[in-house]
Amino acid sequence: MGDSLGQVIGIDLGGTAIKLGRFSPDGTCLQSLTVATPQPSTPTAVLAAMVAAIAELDPEQAAGAIGVGTPGPADAAGRIARVAINLAGWQDVPLADWLEAKTQRPTILANDANCAGLGEAWMGSGQKFQDVILLTLGTGVGGAVILNGKLFVGRLGAAAEPGLITLNPEGPPCNSGNQGSLEQYCSVRAVRRETGCEPGDLAAQAKAGDARAIAFWQTYGRHLGVGLTSLIYLFTPEVIILGGGISAGADLFLAATRAEIERRVLPSSREGLQLRVAALGNQAGMVGAARLALQTYGQ
Repeated sequence: MGDSLGQVIGIDLGGTAIKLGRFSPDGTCLQSLTVATPQPSTPTAVLAAMVAAIAELDPEQAAGAIGVGTPGPADAAGRIARVAINLAGWQDVPLADWLEAKTQRPTILANDANCAGLGEAWMGSGQKFQDVILLTLGTGVGGAVILNGKLFVGRLGAAAEPGLITLNPEGPPCNSGNQGSLEQYCSVRAVRRETGCEPGDLAAQAKAGDARAIAFWQTYGRHLGVGLTSLIYLFTPEVIILGGGISAGADLFLAATRAEIERRVLPSSREGLQLRVAALGNQAGMVGAARLALQTYGQ
């Protein structure tokens, strides 16, 4: 198709909302739209809602391709939503084929955290970097690895699940089947389990000088630093970007995270490494889905 691919549509498919944006090739969002995810969110109902929203967002059919972030793994070719978290009855749904048939436009899928990583690398905190790791510190811990500007997903499409690496072999059980994964120490669920508090409340307590809350965030920062150490040794990123709800309190734990990385990682593996907080908020997935469409169909 050459570099002549003009506008693209980026879609972030979530359990409660579907966010869509129409983008120019330089990353400008020309128009956006959010619609409620149908309940129950069966594949056919979601497809119908997406097709209607695409028609509303782009009545002139100016966009030449579509990228979609789905809440779960896609296959390596970016055609099939293998599972979708919080969506009813999703198992090996050929969403890209379905959308192509309904919209007559080439379509590509990726996991939503991978899209968020691409979005941050394109228009957010990872601009001008080629090797980027994104960690989303949310209900769970997701993330993405971008090497040489491209998503690293491996031969099965399932590579780069940074939240599931092991931190403590004897630690709390994880939904993945692992024990003591990074997610079990750094997710919203982990904060609740350890403290009985929501991360936002605990951050407010720490900022007000509560010694126990301050100490908790120091420990949190150390755990995060230990997890990042493994990722840095594997991928030597130029920048690590922290997103998700917990990243709003990054000033409470980032110093501890940096100190842990400096103590554990050889200088040769972390030369020039930056730690940054994500910039795009909940728009990152939509922006990255558009970037995925451009990368796939614009070359």
